[in-house]
Amino acid sequence: MFVASPVKTNFNGVSLGRSPAFPALPRRRSHRVPISRQVRAVISREEKAVDQEESGKSTNKPVINSSPFPWQRSKYTGSKTVTAFVKIRKKIKEKLTERFEHQLELLMKAIGQGMLIQLVSEEIDPDTGKGRRSLETPVLGLPKAVKDPRYLEFTADFTVPFNFGKPGAILVTNLLSTEICLSEIIIKDSSDTILFPGHTWIHSRIDNPQARIIFRSQPCLPSETPDGIKELREKDLVSVRGDGKGERKPHERIYDYDVYNDLGDPRKKERVRPVLGVPETPYPRRCRTGRPLVSKDPPCESRGKEKEEFYVPRDEVFEEIKRDTFRAGRFKALFHNLVPSISAALSNLDIPFTCFSDIDNLYKSNIVLGHTEPKDTGLGGFIGGFMNGILNVTETLLKYDTPAVIKWDRFAWLRDNEFGRQALAGVNPVNIELLKELPIRSKLDPALYGPQESVLTEEVIAREVEHYGTTIEKALEEKRLFLVDYHDMLLPFVEKINSIKEDPRKTYASRTIFYYSKNGALRPLAIELSLPPTPESENKFVYTHGHDATTHWIWKLAKAHVCSNDAGVHQLVNHWLRTHAAMEPYIIATNRQLSTMHPVYKLLHPHMRYTLEINARARKSLINGGGIIESCFTPGKYAMELSSAAYKSMWRFDMEGLPADLIRRGMAEEDSSAECGVKLVIDDYPYAADGLLIWKAIKDLVESYVKHFYSDPKSITSDLELQAWWDEIKNKGHYDKKDEPWWPKLNTTQDLSQILTNMIWIASGQHAAINFGQYPFGGYVPNRPTLLRKLIPQETDPDYEMFMRNPQYSFLSSLPTQLQATKVMAVQETLSTHSPDEEYLIELSEVQRHWFQDEEVVNYFNKFSEELVKIEKTINERNKDKKLKNRTGAGMPPYELLLPTSPHGVTGRGIPNSISI
Repeated sequence: MFVASPVKTNFNGVSLGRSPAFPALPRRRSHRVPISRQVRAVISREEKAVDQEESGKSTNKPVINSSPFPWQRSKYTGSKTVTAFVKIRKKIKEKLTERFEHQLELLMKAIGQGMLIQLVSEEIDPDTGKGRRSLETPVLGLPKAVKDPRYLEFTADFTVPFNFGKPGAILVTNLLSTEICLSEIIIKDSSDTILFPGHTWIHSRIDNPQARIIFRSQPCLPSETPDGIKELREKDLVSVRGDGKGERKPHERIYDYDVYNDLGDPRKKERVRPVLGVPETPYPRRCRTGRPLVSKDPPCESRGKEKEEFYVPRDEVFEEIKRDTFRAGRFKALFHNLVPSISAALSNLDIPFTCFSDIDNLYKSNIVLGHTEPKDTGLGGFIGGFMNGILNVTETLLKYDTPAVIKWDRFAWLRDNEFGRQALAGVNPVNIELLKELPIRSKLDPALYGPQESVLTEEVIAREVEHYGTTIEKALEEKRLFLVDYHDMLLPFVEKINSIKEDPRKTYASRTIFYYSKNGALRPLAIELSLPPTPESENKFVYTHGHDATTHWIWKLAKAHVCSNDAGVHQLVNHWLRTHAAMEPYIIATNRQLSTMHPVYKLLHPHMRYTLEINARARKSLINGGGIIESCFTPGKYAMELSSAAYKSMWRFDMEGLPADLIRRGMAEEDSSAECGVKLVIDDYPYAADGLLIWKAIKDLVESYVKHFYSDPKSITSDLELQAWWDEIKNKGHYDKKDEPWWPKLNTTQDLSQILTNMIWIASGQHAAINFGQYPFGGYVPNRPTLLRKLIPQETDPDYEMFMRNPQYSFLSSLPTQLQATKVMAVQETLSTHSPDEEYLIELSEVQRHWFQDEEVVNYFNKFSEELVKIEKTINERNKDKKLKNRTGAGMPPYELLLPTSPHGVTGRGIPNSISI
């Protein structure tokens, strides 16, 4: 026989004692209360209270039916019944103990001990001055089957007065000891259906006694908020801001700011790293975790135990499918790295590549011409057999797919045309700029870094353009000369990088000049590689392609150093800083300052998915001291200092939109007659040409959406939530840039549209273009080495004789070691992978349909998805156009990074809604 466990609640100031029958939950005090005890229920202060006295007593007052939950089933004059359909998402994978707990939870939910919900009307109760409230009602019954097996559906019935008004919010209390994933609640009565979207985790009352507030799907500006839920709107925002104190708990959804003070460990000399987000090293802010400090000067946070994950607000955490994708990547990385690790341990050194077949053998592809001989450690017995098995396992199960750059032409990476093409259609097509004048000058202090004038002089360039039958004056006039310039960004770090003792690497600061020929090919003309000056030499070296064997190999090494620089800048500046790190403050501010009811919150919500979680994981093992980036990329332990320097010198919000960035680099000119207001200098610039189509579609959607909700010209400046949001992004999220004059104003619908278009572009198209090509282009180490271990040998160097004897070995031994290469390949493959639960930009209409019941708004998103279908068709047609040399050619992979759709896996295509990897 069940005993009663009372649930106390408060309804319009009246305490209610309720006794649904079920044994008390663990960790919660239980009392035996006779079912016959009096129950008092108050529906409204406008109606008389209804009392149920102890059984057997006569009374003139209405008597509630003697059902298990009499306050639900009663029929009152002037009342109606409202039904709530509550949809809960199950865990995809459960441990044995969780399965038992799940069955117990189902039973609890069935008898009303799982969840309580309370309706809040949009109308004010005149007696309380607050929104009318129903009674707290338990979600009852066995779950109803739904089409999607991942979900369960429960119901709750409310009896409310006819004048209760439309429910605008629901208060949800989770009585279980574990969290619940609420998908949605649908409220139905005889005349209306109202959707309350959830997609949120409801904390246990044990962790936090406060009920969660869920608002209905209809968006509204702060000034339009119904009176009955205004107080709840502000209360919900306050609840997610926190107080900036204490360590955050996993169940919380607190969004707050902090500096990057958790990348290093000051207790270990080799792990000391500067704090980012201070005047010396400015940076965007990250999400605060509140972990204890391990030092006060500088104030550095503990990194926790090895397997502990950094806090992110509960709704930002990866779902099970996404987590499984990561686990698979880590498993593969473990075994790929195990092979060279064991080999290194046996030989007491890390192994370089000695021939190109060493690299080819990493891939499961028919480019491997023959089966390699089984590897033998020379050890006998069980241990020897085990070691031999480990060393040979990569021959089958654990090989990588062949990267697209060599899939159909294994020698493409050697050619100058491909080197140039990747500046326009590779994984980092955002650094090339128009060369407008000569000489090229540095902005660095000449007292520290030598003469400002580049040694890529007019004489050098004129000699090279003569091969194309033109002059330097004509090439400049026809806009055929282009530049990729990393000189000023890298030179201040070169000496420090080249002095790294542990895991040494060598680098230069590079400049590369390209010529765009009349047949549509972009070819490198000359490369400048610079070291810090000495009293004896400026240490600036010029390399051009030649026809003799020695010059040919030297040119290869020079291009490899350029690629190494490009890989580092791509990863630390264009990828991490300009998308991941820059986006994090927008997400924090959106959750802190914009109610979930706000139309701008609803617009941005799909574009914030998983970003805080992937950034936290990056701080844990990717960009941290001793992490993958430091061990495998050129800047080493100075990686994040370099990223901070780039933020200080070049990042500005108003230039992060695609048209503005293209104009800044001289790759496009303003043209009011063009569709996006710009005309490309090189028409066959795949990243820009396809990107402008995506940009225009986003811009059109945002403008329609903003005008729909801000029809009054003054509504932008009078929207207090919106103004607080933009103010916080500038003054807290990007605190180190708060005084810059270039921040856009937020006074008009045009201002807001431009700001939102920038943000959505960065989260979707921009990130897709510079992320999902990492393995297709970088997975073949010689094409895009992430670091080099040797400088180019000069005739007076001891290594020069070895280079002359065996230039191939000199080239391969300059590349990352096998351990470094396989480490970074594993990361690149994981970062290039679409998980099965990816949500794509082209599916935005389906994602947003859940938030909106306004058909006009739904049509905006439908039109947007239809436009992306057309864009995909246009891109596919461009990739078949033989006149576009940067998209099509023998053995050349087409440019697909901005195709809107993709299956899951490593595909080199597809635009997700958000930075989710």
